[in-house]
Amino acid sequence: MVSTREALVDEAARLLDAGGVESVTLREVGSAAGVSHNAPYKHFAGKQALLAAVAARELLGLDAALTEAMQRQRSARMALRSALHDYVDWALQYPARFKLVFGRWTIDSDELADAARSAQTTFVDLVASAQKAGALPPGDTVRLASLLRALAHGAADLASAGHLTDADKGNAGPDELVDDLLDYLQNAAG
Repeated sequence: MVSTREALVDEAARLLDAGGVESVTLREVGSAAGVSHNAPYKHFAGKQALLAAVAARELLGLDAALTEAMQRQRSARMALRSALHDYVDWALQYPARFKLVFGRWTIDSDELADAARSAQTTFVDLVASAQKAGALPPGDTVRLASLLRALAHGAADLASAGHLTDADKGNAGPDELVDDLLDYLQNAAG
């Protein structure tokens, strides 16, 4: 059974998907979850705290997808490729969640910070595995992880806005650019 807090986060994510951050209000979330208009305030100090909980849940989902990619793929390179493709797919499927998670935050949320730290650690570990396997060049693993994430993030953002397509704008989709970068880096690894 879903707790009231989980139901509120579910409804906030649904409203976010349908109409962006502006459409998420505690009153509307409470109504959609079938609870009183005061119930959301028992779980969240305000809208930003509720949105931070949505973002934290999304990051935990990304973290789980990274872990799953490491477990289901035979090679570290294929696990990294799969994880980056999953990231791009998520960003394109849920653009409002993508913008929320990686937007500027005006509150401190331990839940969000912990989820971000966990996802970052898992991704850096995946990059380290690919380096150890020779699929990526040696060097600063955190910096290399940031380069890979920045390319996937930027490519997904451009594709979402219609500025990157394999037909004309950029001559590649975001997944193809991820693959290109991984190929370049593997060639640099020797």
